[in-house]
Formats: sequence, structure tokens, C-alpha cells
Amino acid sequence: MLPDVEVLILGGGCAGLSLARELASSGAGCPSTLVVEPRPHYVNDRTWCFWAADDAPLASLAQHRWQSVSVRADGRQTDVDCGRTPYRMIESSAFYDHALAGITGNPAIILERGSGVVSAPRHVDGAWSVETTAGVRRGRFLVDTRPQATPGSARSLLWQSFVGREIHTARPVFDPSRAMLMDFTGDDIAGKDDILFTYVLPTSAQRALVEVTAFSRRPIAADVLCARLDRQIARRTGAGVFTVVRTEAGVLPMGLARPAIAQSPNMVCAGLMHGAARPASGYAFQRIQSWAVACAAQLVLRHAPIGHDADPLLIRAMDRLFLSVLRNRPQIAPALFLRLFEHTDPARVIRFLSDRASLADCCGVIAGLPARPFLVQLARALGPAR
Repeated sequence: MLPDVEVLILGGGCAGLSLARELASSGAGCPSTLVVEPRPHYVNDRTWCFWAADDAPLASLAQHRWQSVSVRADGRQTDVDCGRTPYRMIESSAFYDHALAGITGNPAIILERGSGVVSAPRHVDGAWSVETTAGVRRGRFLVDTRPQATPGSARSLLWQSFVGREIHTARPVFDPSRAMLMDFTGDDIAGKDDILFTYVLPTSAQRALVEVTAFSRRPIAADVLCARLDRQIARRTGAGVFTVVRTEAGVLPMGLARPAIAQSPNMVCAGLMHGAARPASGYAFQRIQSWAVACAAQLVLRHAPIGHDADPLLIRAMDRLFLSVLRNRPQIAPALFLRLFEHTDPARVIRFLSDRASLADCCGVIAGLPARPFLVQLARALGPAR
């Protein structure tokens, strides 16, 4: 039986490992910590992308970076120069290796793999008690980073569903100097309320991650998107020979309604379903790293863990209005995204999407978008209830 610990972390994904790694970096001051993770081992199962300068946290882990990204819609393409803050891609294998190396270097932290939670945590006699497949685990502080079993059961303005394949082609077909952020060119749609686009991250002339993404009112199963992905890959490879290196799929909330949760002593929920994902974009990696630093600082002092900070009021209002327009008028989404990148200083857009926006940046983003659909949505939101 493992001894009781000061910090019990449920889930060893991006959020759980990031927190454990930050705790490990505190050296001798690290509280005794147990991470409960159901996976028996880690595999290269996903990627995380973000814009960042070379000195940003974990930027050095990126396997590739792009100085330019593109958006294509309505027969037009705009190319965005992001050389000052390149668009970076971190493969999960690199992140896992980095985090695990830090964790194993501190004996105060134990990662218990192959152990699943079988019942809800209970606060008993001043400690959190969790029944797992490996036995009962107890901790003074509890950080629950587990993903929600059924994402669609939560309330969110939109859901971002995606499925992608990293492929290696027999001949050169990609331009590794530019990422295709959003390509709305397609031969079908999943439904009248869905927004679909293709995302292409080429790491060489013969290798790329090709992904189909949907913004929709409800999560879309990966197998529904696979047919479109097949066509998009064929379109880019010219029906040439290629091999699939790996696949990835997921569902992210966009505009998640945070439930009013009763305060529990010494316990917090964190991760994608608890405020990590930026509503307007779904980007979460950098936000998770910032949270991990702040939460670890509290725990090292033996203070209660903290959750993700709420976004500033202006950002929350802008994100909600933007998502509401996309939800109610999905047919104009391609033109909106194209116009945003065509008519706004790229540096402003990148700072806005990366949680570094100033008031001037927010004003620039607003000015770059057509006013009418947003005013109509605002009037609808402010109008009398029916």
C-alpha cells in the first residue's frame, strides 16, 4: 500500500504531467505527490500547436515551426507572416519524455501508470480518498485533471471535433515553410449547422499532418469526419502513394459554460474541460503551462491548489460574441476568418489568439471584422427574453 501523500493528481495527461513537472522542479521543497494515470505507457498520440517566440516556455520542444500560415476560402488565400512568433508544433512524445524526465528526477513524485479511478473522490477525515484499480489512494490536496467521459454532456456554445493523419508520401507534395491554418475548400459539409475546414502541418516535402476539423453545436464522431479526410488527403497527394504514420482525433469545448461548483476544501479541477482551452480557438497548451506554474507555486507552499484563471471580461465578451455568430450563422464563417486575417495586422491577431492581447489589439480585431453580423447578434443577446 502506497503511503498517503500531500498532493494527489488524477490524470497524467498534459495538465497532470505539467503540474507534476513543475512540482518536481522545486527540488527538495517538492511536496510528496502521486499521479494516478490509467495508461500503462505513453505513445505519440497527439500534437499541440501555438505561436511563440524562441524564449517561450517549452518552445524548444517544438519539432517544427512555420514562419508563415495561410487561410483559404471563397477562392482566395491570405498568407500571414508570423516570423516574429512562429507557429510551433510539439509532438506529444517530446512533451511526455520531457515531463517524465523531470518527474523521475525527484523522488518525492510517484507516477502510478495503469491505475484507473473507479469511484468519485471523497473528502474523509481531512484528506481526499480515491478508490482506484490499484487500491485506495489518499492525499491532503487533490487536483483532478481527468477528461470528461462524454464531452457532449457539458454545455458549450460550440464543439471542435477533429480527426487527422500524419502521412508520408512517395513523392514531394508539401511546402514545409507554410502551415495551412484553415482551408475551407471542400466537397461536402457534415451538416447545415457545421463549419468544416482542413488543417495541414507539413514538416517536410513528403510528410505532413492533415486534419479535418469541425465547429458544431454537438461533438462529431471521428468516423463521420474520416470520409472527408480521405478526400482531402487524396486532393493534396494527387491520389499518389502514401503511408499513414499515425492518427489523432479529439473533441474540444469552445465556450464551455463553467458550472457553479460548490467549493471543496483543498481540491480543484483543471484541464480542457475546466477552463484550459481558449473558447474562441481551442488552444490550451500554453494556458496549461501557465496554470501549472501558478498551481505548483501554491502547492510548494502547502497552500490549496488553484484552477485556471478566468479570462479578462473583454476577452470573454469578445469570444462569446464571436462564437455566438459562428453558432447562429455558420455559413459566413469562411468569409469571417479570411477577412480577420486579411484586414487585421497579423501580430494583433496572433496576440489575441495567444492571450497576450492589449486593448489596442482587441480594437484592431474588432475593426477587422464586418460589423453587421456582430451587431445583429449583440442586439439578439441584449433583447427581451422570449
